[in-house]
Amino acid sequence: MRPFFLVYSFCDMKRLIFFWFMFCWSASGIAAVKLPALISNGMVLQRNTELRIWGWADATERVSLSFNNRNYQAVTASDGKWNITLPAMKAGGPYRMNIDATNHIVIDNILIGDVWVCSGQSNMELPMSRVKVKYEDVISKSTNSEIRQFNIATTYNFRAKQEDIASASWKEANPENVLAFSAVAYFFAKELYQKYKVPIGLIKSAVGGSPAEAWLSEEALKEYPDFLALTNRYKDDAMVDSIKKMDAAIANNWNERIEKEDSGLNIPVKWYEQNYDASSWLTTKVPGYWDDSRLFDYNKSENYEQIAGSFNKTENINGVIWFRKEVDVPASMLNKPALLVLGAIVDRDIVYVNGQFAGTTGYQYPPRRYELPANLLKAGKNIITVRVISNSGRGGFVPDKEYSLKAGNDVIDLKGDWQYKLGYASEPMPGGGTTFQYQPAGLFNAMIAPLLNYKIKGVIWYQGESNTSNPKAYKKLFSDVILDWRKHWNQGDFPFLYVQLANFMQAKSQPSESNWAELREAQLKTLEVPNTAMAVTLDIGEWNDIHPLNKEDVGKRLALSAYTIAYGDKNVVYSGPVYQSMKVKGNKIILAFSNTGSGLIANGSDSLKYFSIAGADKKFVWARAQIKGNKVEVWSDSIANPVAVRYAWADNPEGANLYNKQNLPASSFRTDEY
Repeated sequence: MRPFFLVYSFCDMKRLIFFWFMFCWSASGIAAVKLPALISNGMVLQRNTELRIWGWADATERVSLSFNNRNYQAVTASDGKWNITLPAMKAGGPYRMNIDATNHIVIDNILIGDVWVCSGQSNMELPMSRVKVKYEDVISKSTNSEIRQFNIATTYNFRAKQEDIASASWKEANPENVLAFSAVAYFFAKELYQKYKVPIGLIKSAVGGSPAEAWLSEEALKEYPDFLALTNRYKDDAMVDSIKKMDAAIANNWNERIEKEDSGLNIPVKWYEQNYDASSWLTTKVPGYWDDSRLFDYNKSENYEQIAGSFNKTENINGVIWFRKEVDVPASMLNKPALLVLGAIVDRDIVYVNGQFAGTTGYQYPPRRYELPANLLKAGKNIITVRVISNSGRGGFVPDKEYSLKAGNDVIDLKGDWQYKLGYASEPMPGGGTTFQYQPAGLFNAMIAPLLNYKIKGVIWYQGESNTSNPKAYKKLFSDVILDWRKHWNQGDFPFLYVQLANFMQAKSQPSESNWAELREAQLKTLEVPNTAMAVTLDIGEWNDIHPLNKEDVGKRLALSAYTIAYGDKNVVYSGPVYQSMKVKGNKIILAFSNTGSGLIANGSDSLKYFSIAGADKKFVWARAQIKGNKVEVWSDSIANPVAVRYAWADNPEGANLYNKQNLPASSFRTDEY
């Protein structure tokens, strides 16, 4: 028998070994290398430039990296950061990267190609899923493992520049993944790939409704004291939380009252149910805004007392209005999945078909396309009921959109007579709430700062709609965004390609002032910043939709700019005509242009349209214009001594048709300010 003390010592050693193992395991967990979200499976690294791979670990932690048959070393600094520089490499892949410290990380499926940051507001953010109806064939053929997107969710930070992104990953283009790709960015990448056969990485960092100042760094905001004051104010997290809670309470109270007081919901038989009797409802035309069409005849409406008791008859009616339409469905549409298309509705809608919930949309912009199950429609009479909630302003169904019911090859047009009834009239939803992602520096800190170590080819940008209330400030503001990003990226004057605002809103019959035209002018002047280019989209917008469906031509026009600005192809005509100078000759003004390509044309017409001219009084009238070589002569018989010309100067310059022969439109301009 062994002595007792030997047995005890052996057991004690086992305990010591166990605790030592646990200590090492725990320590390695603390010291384990952590990588930023960008450095992950499927990433695209920028070709032909030195690259930085970086991350975090405990101080003095040794980090080894192997990539493309070469090995690299780094030691973590006292602040917990490490970085390794890789040499410039040609396009290629896929590759694998191994990173070793106290832990082991493998990053697979890495490509080397061109990386583009895709930023701005909703027209850049807008995904392929929103334009699916226009590009179903493109989406079905989108599989390409060499086009990839890294999609950053909306976030903001006022206190400091973030070092990482909370949750995001690289996705290859295919019919499923591409639905989340920025539509503009995807078409841009598709064009670049077809021409150069180089992997394209898209970093989507865009936020709907965001103004330019939200994308400026705090350092750049020193030239904008009012903006900087807001940034400093919102560094107080407790105050931000209290504002959020207060704003949410105001909105919730309004919505709760709408739900509680809506007559269509507070009866035993709800207005959307099949056995509800709607024979007393009045009739109106759909589409249309109910305040424009005087939906309520106050002398006949049974809702007169409710409306007149609280509101002036000239005010917009907000709250809830129900719409109802009976539709005869033929047998050929039965037992098939159906699609209910309801254009766009201001502001919110809840839709029922034959008493069954069919879909809902929470704000005005998305197209209403509700898929119905195969067993929902029945032969003969079917009832479509739409509960519309108007938060403020004009409510209703947006004109010039599609309103239909489809199944198989059958289509039923839903425009025309609908019944309606007021569910609850309300004052507008209280406004004035703070949208924090729109505040100065917030988006830069959270959605640009974490990208600054990552080498890029350039930026594509689609933004400006949210700055149209102050277009005069935009030229400096936008130029500062470009210069600020270049300074922080420390990559020199990388290409910055942007989209000029598209045509939008009702066309006007006479020359007039326009904030949208002024902002386009600011965008035009931003071409003075080196290594920039602008895609003109005056001809591909929609008067009734701030988010036009045609994103393919936007992407293609940005790609044309990239061919020259980013890839050095000097033989490409990438821009439409740009105004350069004017000369008065008698009663005419002679205009000269750059970017005339193979020559100027009046696209789709025998004559140029949307030119106006003025004398010394600056009262503009429509003018006649004709092309003379690469110049344009403009005149009006009513103006003997002209001093200024404007072209396409409107929110929606419908019919403006000065192009070059490469089918690229001219930018709007005015000679009296430029």
